[in-house]
Amino acid sequence: MATFTLPADSLICRCLGVSITAWLTFLFGFAPLLAVLGVSVGISSFYTRTLLHVFEWANLHMDLRAKEKNRQLFRHDTNGVLDKKPQLSLKQEIQELRGCAGCLTSEFNLTDVLFFCRKAMENVVDDDVTKRFSPQKLDSWNLLTRNNHNFCHISLRLKVVWVLGLLLRYGVLLPLRVTLAITGICLFLVLSTLVGVLPNTRLRSCLSDKVHLMGCHICVRSLSAIITYHNRQNKPQNDGICVANHTTPIDGIILANDRCYSLVGQLHGGLLGMIQRAMVTSSPHIWFERAEVKDRHLVAKRLIDHVADKTKHPVLIFPEGTCINNTSVMMFRKSSFELGCTIYPVAIKVRLFISKLLTLRGTEGEDAVQFANRVKSVIAAKGGFVDLKWDGGLKRARVKEAFKEEQQELYSRLVVGVSQGADNAASDSAKES
Repeated sequence: MATFTLPADSLICRCLGVSITAWLTFLFGFAPLLAVLGVSVGISSFYTRTLLHVFEWANLHMDLRAKEKNRQLFRHDTNGVLDKKPQLSLKQEIQELRGCAGCLTSEFNLTDVLFFCRKAMENVVDDDVTKRFSPQKLDSWNLLTRNNHNFCHISLRLKVVWVLGLLLRYGVLLPLRVTLAITGICLFLVLSTLVGVLPNTRLRSCLSDKVHLMGCHICVRSLSAIITYHNRQNKPQNDGICVANHTTPIDGIILANDRCYSLVGQLHGGLLGMIQRAMVTSSPHIWFERAEVKDRHLVAKRLIDHVADKTKHPVLIFPEGTCINNTSVMMFRKSSFELGCTIYPVAIKVRLFISKLLTLRGTEGEDAVQFANRVKSVIAAKGGFVDLKWDGGLKRARVKEAFKEEQQELYSRLVVGVSQGADNAASDSAKES
């Protein structure tokens, strides 16, 4: 039995076939090739600029509709729950509570209990540590669902834009990004393992650098990340340690997209562990188990030997030891600042820009804790972060008894009439411990 097809049907089939072939060629051939070569044709930049214009239009449209209905559009309060006043010392707080500034008597007053109750309630409601590990609030709706609180002012045009964005994100961009990520990871694992088989010569070092940069280029391209590097003249050299604030597990990939580093960090399992083991076969990285005390001493010795070797890449360390939501910088561990080498601070701001700051060295009479705090302050000032003295490890560990004893000691000194200078010294020693 013969079948007949209309010319229009044949034309549609041909167009679909050509479109699918072109898309698959771009997905599995052209896009990975550009990522391997580190070449950009400007699609990501154009897409990001267009997206920002759409966000601005969407939020302006929602504001106008809200004004028409005499309603206030819901916005996230990015400043926290409580209205925090400038932080005062314990002595000043007690004086203010007693209502007699400058006439504080060295004796116990029952009203002093209210100060500690108020501080406890404030920390339960809105403390400085917990909110640093929750998703950062967005100022405006990004056409996703993370901060969409059932807006009732969405028009038909905005719904159409949202549906088109949904199709573009999950129908086009998601397959492209997943393909690039899988391609990058597979290529890196295979090539890094092959390079690790070669003898330890200059050729192996050169090939290892190329493989690492290629893998980082592909992974960054799969994220559609647009990275701006500032102050490239301050790029870390082979004679020191690069320290940066820690936001995501891929911070190392973002930084290594510009130059190769030797990474120091916790050894993981799963896919990340496979990548770490492949990296160490071709390049001198330092992985350790945080729970093992003997590993800490071994890491310190390996760091000293690594920095002393000018042929090796600079060490990249995240002294916070945990990921923060890019709103603040928490306490830097002092271990990397005890080596006496040059420190290259880097500020990572998720906009995304990376600012490489002037090199720093410890000054005479400055211990490792003071040096770490100085570097942390420089990074916080450049990135516009809140400079916190708290340890990021508090999110997964119990509060040390030293913090409780610190408050008790400060108040006891206040009651017995010890000077404020001694109070500050006690506070500093407790925080350093």
